[in-house]
Amino acid sequence: MPALITGAGGFVGRHLAALLRRDGIEHLVGIEARPVAAVDDMEMITCDLLDRDHVGRVIAQYRPQIIFHLAAQAYVPKAVAAPAETLINNAVAQINVLEASRASCPEAIIVVVGSSEEYGLAAPDDMPLDEDQPFRPTNAYAVSKIAQDMLGLQYHLSYGSRVVRVRPFNHIGPGQSDRFVVSSMARQIAEAEAGRADPVILVGNLQAERDFLDVRDVVSAYALVARAEFSGQVFNVASGIPRPIGALLERLVSMAQCEILVREDPSRLRASDVPVVFGDAARLRLQTGWEPSVSLERSLSDTLDYWRLRIRTPV
Repeated sequence: MPALITGAGGFVGRHLAALLRRDGIEHLVGIEARPVAAVDDMEMITCDLLDRDHVGRVIAQYRPQIIFHLAAQAYVPKAVAAPAETLINNAVAQINVLEASRASCPEAIIVVVGSSEEYGLAAPDDMPLDEDQPFRPTNAYAVSKIAQDMLGLQYHLSYGSRVVRVRPFNHIGPGQSDRFVVSSMARQIAEAEAGRADPVILVGNLQAERDFLDVRDVVSAYALVARAEFSGQVFNVASGIPRPIGALLERLVSMAQCEILVREDPSRLRASDVPVVFGDAARLRLQTGWEPSVSLERSLSDTLDYWRLRIRTPV
């Protein structure tokens, strides 16, 4: 059964590819906008998802039975700096994938990856957020993910496309870019241990509480919902547990092999940060039996070890 992953060379894509291989999917095709190193023996295709004709040719050639659409501009500060670019990139790429699938493999299951950022400005009484929570986006990235989400629903309703939508909350783990908070803190610790930086961690808002899951549990959820009977549905992917970012930092610092100081960096603070956000994944658990299996301690440890190895053996 051929499966295709857009954004296959990224943090989540690599973990998803590894999982699908373990699950026995032999023919994996990955799409990236630029050439990348081999990913888990996957056939990698360089394709700009904004190029409608090229996307159409690639999907017509492989006719995948499952498409995991992960590719997106996902960095919130960049979305704030370049909102039009983010909106165009994420919405148009989504449309091109949906149109190409409709033309060449209309029976394919398409997993569209949204984000908990879609819910945006929510009150403490709204927690935990379920799939019926109204959208109150606070940045252009969130708006772009709402557009992707609703496009997926629209193609299901209008054309019968087998689209399943997911809204993952914060996910962490080995291989994540240091643009994201936990990976950034882990990298700074690894650099300090190696003597390549001062033993000081620059941080943003440590009081914010977020719903953190290991990436390996997130991709497990993606694989479980990639079924025709879930077409048209949307699933939160969440732990249901709010954790202060400061508490995660404390755990990472406790794993450090040197003394670490913590200093606030104003450039890392968001203009509209919601104090507490966590999700309700009851629908996902009930319909698929999904349960998180990777502890927070292991996720943090694996992330720190990833950066220790990267610092010792830079690419």
